[in-house]
Amino acid sequence: MNGTPVTLVPLTLTEAFLAVGIALGLGLLVGIQRERVDAPLAGVRTFALITLLGTLAGLLVPMLGPWIVVAGFFGLAMVIVIGNAMLLKQKRPDSGITTEIAILLMYAIGVYVVFGHKPLAVVLGAGVAVLLHFKPALHGFVERLGETDMRVMMQFVLISLVVLPVLPDRTYGPFDVLNPRDIWWMVVLVVGISLVGYISLKLYGGRAGIVLGGIIGGVISSTATTVSQARRSTTISSHLAASTLVIALASTVVYARVLVEIGAVAPGALSAIAPPIVIMLLAAIVICIAVWWTNRKLKTELPEQGNPTELKSAFLFGALYALVLLAVAAARYHFGDQGLFLAAGISGLTDMDAITLSTSRLAAGGSVPASTAWRAIVVATIANLIFKGTMVTVLGGRKLASWIWVLFGIQILVGLALLIAWPG
Repeated sequence: MNGTPVTLVPLTLTEAFLAVGIALGLGLLVGIQRERVDAPLAGVRTFALITLLGTLAGLLVPMLGPWIVVAGFFGLAMVIVIGNAMLLKQKRPDSGITTEIAILLMYAIGVYVVFGHKPLAVVLGAGVAVLLHFKPALHGFVERLGETDMRVMMQFVLISLVVLPVLPDRTYGPFDVLNPRDIWWMVVLVVGISLVGYISLKLYGGRAGIVLGGIIGGVISSTATTVSQARRSTTISSHLAASTLVIALASTVVYARVLVEIGAVAPGALSAIAPPIVIMLLAAIVICIAVWWTNRKLKTELPEQGNPTELKSAFLFGALYALVLLAVAAARYHFGDQGLFLAAGISGLTDMDAITLSTSRLAAGGSVPASTAWRAIVVATIANLIFKGTMVTVLGGRKLASWIWVLFGIQILVGLALLIAWPG
């Protein structure tokens, strides 16, 4: 980066053996997959040799220079050409170029094992094997994609790769807390999490096991799932037990979602913020297991989900997040930490993402202690449970509401106990 030439130092014998072992293992892994699908160009032995060739070329660089890697690459390309020519002569042509690309990629990974991060090399090699293995599932997924689904993915590309890079990276407005790029990065994070749920729904279809249905619903939107299941329970009397479990599962996923968001924006503060939230997560999991045990054979049907990458929704969340940032800053300025808790309670009524992200960033920057940050998140969680319980009471009827208030009430009591008894 600064123009200083990189000195290539030969690996120690132990490091060299480790590199060779990793290369051999990854080559065998990919080769086994190709052998099972009867790829005519290369199988288990060939892929192992190819990856070892890359590693050997990397080991020879300190002695022969980087051109040995380039020569190996072009030599391998020539072997691929000759191999395909022989297959054509034998009237056994390969119908695609997947194997050829995999050969070149595994050679490059073999070289990277020597010079790069070995854990990343392992991930890359394993990723190649997984992509090759799941060809039928991936092709089936693409075939099920409609025009709406393609628009969903292209809009996420627009949100994350077009809009985000051009936004200014500086603060504006009152209290100097509104950074357009930071705000939009939070939008990308939240929309991305919802998109994972949307894609999972497309992969498994509208009919899903009750546990998977609740988890997917929680990833997309626990509030929307709660509302839809409450309405469904009033029209289908036999759906009461299923609705109870789906709502409980979706609300449990919220804790996992909160932990993911904290880890994404404040990894250094995660260990300090996470423990009380993990306790609430475990309590919610125990509740879900108890409910599931009596309803484990039921299935549920998730309603059709809206576009999680809709630009209007993205802008609305960005505006909400900016509003929460201002509210938190104003509340802390005028009322101290008590004001932060008030803002968390109000924000958490309808949305957990904004307050989680804002308080986590404050903790990561040292503006508030981690103990204050997790307490604000727990307050928001309690408010969110109260709001969803109220929605169930209004939309779902007395029977469903009685079950939900028992399940949510236990979690609320756990949260209150943590706020009162947790040290610090």
